[in-house]
Amino acid sequence: MVTRSSGRRRALMRRGALMTELVVAISIVVVALFPLALAFLNEQKLCRAYYYRALALEIVDGEMEVLAAGEWRAFESGVHAYQPLAPARTNLPPGRFELTVSDRAIRLAWQPGRRDAGGGVVREVKVR
Repeated sequence: MVTRSSGRRRALMRRGALMTELVVAISIVVVALFPLALAFLNEQKLCRAYYYRALALEIVDGEMEVLAAGEWRAFESGVHAYQPLAPARTNLPPGRFELTVSDRAIRLAWQPGRRDAGGGVVREVKVR
């Protein structure tokens, strides 16, 4: 003879087993997806740094062409803060452009203000 209390007990045991199985399954999914999410975040940072570097290279190369064509004569010898005319400079992270004019060469450099911004870019051209 089966009583009602043993039927409830079996139902509660089944629910408990199901709940335990669900908790274990969720923890396995979390453990598997957490490293994957971190990898995606690192990949996103790397792509952003490559974009900043490519953009800085494009701006510095374009400005260096203009300077090498004779615009450098408007500057005295020494180090100068340089403001490029390229509208794309607004997409760069904070940093500074620096023009160095000497007797034999001109040098244009971009130095980012942050470490994760793709690194600095330098172009140098011999003149005269």
